[in-house]
Amino acid sequence: GEETIVMVNGLGGTPLIELYVVFNEVASVLAAKNVTIARNLVGNYVTSLDMAGVSITVCKADADMLSLWDAPVNTPALHWGA
Repeated sequence: GEETIVMVNGLGGTPLIELYVVFNEVASVLAAKNVTIARNLVGNYVTSLDMAGVSITVCKADADMLSLWDAPVNTPALHWGA
């Protein structure tokens, strides 16, 4: 019954569709353990000169963490909220 935030980050050389394949596997593993993904982020955010591969971050989410995650963001790489 836990909630998480999941980030699948490409290292620069992995196609976006493959990042979503990885995310789907992570979601399947977590669902089998009764863990809900409350928020997710999939894409190339922290890269390394077109390096192949991914990094996966799973963070336990509570109400405070989710409110921080949902806060407006306006940077060159991320934009959401007001």
